[in-house]
Amino acid sequence: MTMKKVVLAGALLAVATGTAIAAGVPHPGTPRPAIQPADDAQARPPVDAPELARLGAYPVGLARVELVQPAQADPLQGADRPLVTARRLPTLVWYPAARGGARTGTGTTYHAAMSGADGRDVPFTLAGLATPGARAAAGRFPLVILAHGYGNAPEALAWLGENLASKGYVVVAPAFGDPPISIRTAAARSGPITRRPLDIAFVAAEAQRRAARRDGVFAAADASRTVLIGYSMGGYGVLTAAGALLNPQMGSLSRGILADYAAGGARAASLKVANVKAVVAIAPASRFGETPAWSTSGAGVGAITAPTLFVAGEHDHAVGYDAVRDLFARERRAPRYLLTFKGAGHSIALAGAPAEMRGTFWDMDWFEDAVWRKDRLLPIQMHFITAFLDRFAKGETAKAAYLDGLVSDADAGNWPNAPIGRYDGFSPGAPVATVWKGFQPSRATGLRFEAEPAS
Repeated sequence: MTMKKVVLAGALLAVATGTAIAAGVPHPGTPRPAIQPADDAQARPPVDAPELARLGAYPVGLARVELVQPAQADPLQGADRPLVTARRLPTLVWYPAARGGARTGTGTTYHAAMSGADGRDVPFTLAGLATPGARAAAGRFPLVILAHGYGNAPEALAWLGENLASKGYVVVAPAFGDPPISIRTAAARSGPITRRPLDIAFVAAEAQRRAARRDGVFAAADASRTVLIGYSMGGYGVLTAAGALLNPQMGSLSRGILADYAAGGARAASLKVANVKAVVAIAPASRFGETPAWSTSGAGVGAITAPTLFVAGEHDHAVGYDAVRDLFARERRAPRYLLTFKGAGHSIALAGAPAEMRGTFWDMDWFEDAVWRKDRLLPIQMHFITAFLDRFAKGETAKAAYLDGLVSDADAGNWPNAPIGRYDGFSPGAPVATVWKGFQPSRATGLRFEAEPAS
């Protein structure tokens, strides 16, 4: 038998007997490594994500704290007048962890719930890459307040909290305890309408106070560099906390509670958070029924001076895309940006739907857009939010190239000398290419990005 025949026979014997001869294929008896929650974390972007979506250099730690504000008016309680009681906010804190920690890397499983169509909670789980109780990294990092939407849970924003923490931010995300959104009454809506800006202002001030005292997990936060991020009802809250003065008519939607905090009210200034360096408003609510949230004079969103990034879906029928564009136009005192997902609706900010939330249309609609894949929506937001915060909260001027001077319509971008085919390199941006900097040439599509300076 020739050598060629011997080799062929050996190969056939290996196939016939099931022997694994390919390089890297383990023996059938070799234990397979266990899949850890961190492996499926949505904070970890896929291979077609834009450049700045990638995780940063830090492992991520996770802490759970309860923030308590005494003597708060609750519009959901009390007969003749709102009940005054302690306001308790369970809060997640994601932070940069020390490298090389013995317990970092395996991740965690988040357990949360959101209301179903019948008003009852639907429990779900999400995989995360954070390590509970990990030792914090040395240094001081910008403080981020992350506010969820009506009826949401902070765990559904873990993709953003974890991603930012890996890049050197301390992210504080309270759970606001909204009533079920299926209860469509003015009385039920008064809860989140009233409490969202009040809670955000309190959480920011309390986190800043603890950071200044180097207290616990807040010790790593730099209160002088504060960022506000909010989705939907949380977007309304962070714009108010950034300085947009409430419409006096909001008093009637809050059982009178917001009257003193509205434009001209004795406590209006108390809602504005100190040391805000940047604001991100994702699909922000701006009116409730026929009532605009903010004063329609220049003292509304026109009073905001902190740089602001708006994010919206072009087909958002919950808060209205035109309403978001109007906020972008009227916030003239601040440098501002608007990222638009063409064809997208309102459900652009929560994690991709967990398995437990795919059983009914109601449950899945919390999480999934009708057109866009979630593993595209989230990484694109990671990219732009990272560029924006690094530029304005950390002062990294080089990140301006990812924000300023872009062609407004991504589909109009051109990269004349880009390699042909499935090229996964990132566009270098101007002057070499007008394909958006940091995007792969075939992935800069379906988007608009607009910028306006302060005036």
